Amino acid sequence: MRWWPGLRRTDGALLTVLPALVATSVAAGDLAFVTNQSSSDLSVLDLDKRSETARIPVPGQPAGVAVSADRGWVFTVSPETKTLRKFDLATGAELNATVLDGGPIGIALAPDGGRVFVSDWYNARIWVLDAAAMTVETMLTTGSAPAGLVVAPDGSWLASADRDADQVSVFDLASLTLRHAIPVGTRPFGLAVAPDGRLFSADVGSNTVTVADPVSGAVLASIGVGERPYGIAFAQGAGFVTNQYADTVSVFDLDDLSVSATIAVGEYPEGIDVTSDGGMVVVANWFSNTVSLIDAKTRTVSGEIATGDGPRAFGRFIAPADGRTE
Repeated sequence: MRWWPGLRRTDGALLTVLPALVATSVAAGDLAFVTNQSSSDLSVLDLDKRSETARIPVPGQPAGVAVSADRGWVFTVSPETKTLRKFDLATGAELNATVLDGGPIGIALAPDGGRVFVSDWYNARIWVLDAAAMTVETMLTTGSAPAGLVVAPDGSWLASADRDADQVSVFDLASLTLRHAIPVGTRPFGLAVAPDGRLFSADVGSNTVTVADPVSGAVLASIGVGERPYGIAFAQGAGFVTNQYADTVSVFDLDDLSVSATIAVGEYPEGIDVTSDGGMVVVANWFSNTVSLIDAKTRTVSGEIATGDGPRAFGRFIAPADGRTE
């Protein structure tokens, strides 16, 4: 069963919530902050220990997530209660919350952590908020049903996957104006920017990944992947794409865009991110209540960690354990 804002996933029992604080003494590896929609909480996973260290209650069936390691913040979006929350990355304490209207779903942060962007599925727009004050500065108009968001590493542009418009909107962040409406595959959902600056969209309706130039607005290529691609991440010169219906991750080479591997993971994989050293790809399996750990070099599953019920992790959800970038 596919989730859209306001629709619950009902299979699977809720798990007991652990104390709502991140352990103050952790291993020197990365932490993953995984939103669990069905159990309404946030699993904190120590990727070195390969275990859950805490479970933070997050009311309202959270899906979207974004981590600001520089600022020491974790943001979640709960579509059921229309609430954006900010947590302290080190302690797990809730710092602030803002109730939005419409259908908040996707989230992304400016590289300096100063602004947070949230897509409104129902009203074809993006909220632009001050990340510290959690106040709305302005709104940007998108195509129909915007979902995933991504910001350029240099902070120059913001893109939204406009699912029902079959397009990606690219906005100039200096002027907050629309640069391009790029036609992509059918029903784009997740977005990612590659190390070389190219923009990639996961097109759930056409089982493709569209490659575009966010500066010129040109479509560069289309890659055939597995059934219902959802999220994209990059590591070791390759793109990794979660395929919801296939229970797999497709791997394509960033040079020639050919699919070179298909990796079996848990049931209904969705959110995907990469550790700070680029060595591990982490995949949230919504129906399995786990994350799969993929060795990015060998392209094999090296482990699995249990989470709460219904992990989504829609966004960038991994941070260094000490809460700081290298």
